[in-house]
Amino acid sequence: MSIATILLLILWVYTVIFLVILVKDIIAHKGEVKSEKGTTVVANSGVSLIANFFDTLGIGSFAIATSAWKFTKSISDDLIPGTLNVVFAVPVVTEATIFIQRIDMDPLTLVLMIVSSAIGAMIGAKIMSKLDIMKIRLVLGIALIIVAIITLCKINAIGPFGIIGSARGLTGGMLIVGVVVNFFLGALMTAGIGLYAPCMALVLLLGMSADIAFPVMMGSCAYLMPSAGITFVKEGKYDRASAIPMLILGVIGVLIAGFIVTSLPLTLLTYLVCIVMVICALMFFHDARKQSIK
Repeated sequence: MSIATILLLILWVYTVIFLVILVKDIIAHKGEVKSEKGTTVVANSGVSLIANFFDTLGIGSFAIATSAWKFTKSISDDLIPGTLNVVFAVPVVTEATIFIQRIDMDPLTLVLMIVSSAIGAMIGAKIMSKLDIMKIRLVLGIALIIVAIITLCKINAIGPFGIIGSARGLTGGMLIVGVVVNFFLGALMTAGIGLYAPCMALVLLLGMSADIAFPVMMGSCAYLMPSAGITFVKEGKYDRASAIPMLILGVIGVLIAGFIVTSLPLTLLTYLVCIVMVICALMFFHDARKQSIK
């Protein structure tokens, strides 16, 4: 049995446990679920499908869904964080399953980077509470723009940057760098800073192929989100009425986009990664500006 298969078996066992806890909670509060308007459930499910479609492309689902829910006021603000972690857990696990199976990557690099991000997230709150998140967002935004420019220069053979990386894994000092940085990226997730775009930048900077970012970043998040989801379910801090429809439509969105991403030529995929990094950099600048105004 391969390491990738073992990773996925462990992941799905834990996901099934999460699903059992979720369904039991919804059944226990079925009166609340029935009282919700059908139109709201349909709208929220549509948001989930779209958000998870773009999440599979690497853009991230949280910002899209949060913006949509706040604009439509279909989910109260206090329930949004829990709903994101509860409803999008299974779609992210589905993403991880697709990309870990389909993209050939060095197993040791994959396991160590996933484990390091998970550990980073578990202890990240203590670290992040002492840092200036606004400055972190600004630094990450600038870094993503720089990496995107360098990557575009590499693809088009402009300047002294050489060719784009093609490694399927890391060894020696580069592996240590990858593991350590992914630890901090996992920690940053506890501060509401997404892992996807910084992970893409890390993969490209370390000389790996652009497609390697997908199993790493999605595998990392897939191991984190069911744990967070269970906590929110037990606290009842999520939208119970829309949870199952949103979960199902989210998985459908992932499946649609998953076949698009895995069928893209590598050069085109690298361009997509650059676009994603620029979009996320702009999001970081926007969030930093909002925080500075408060």
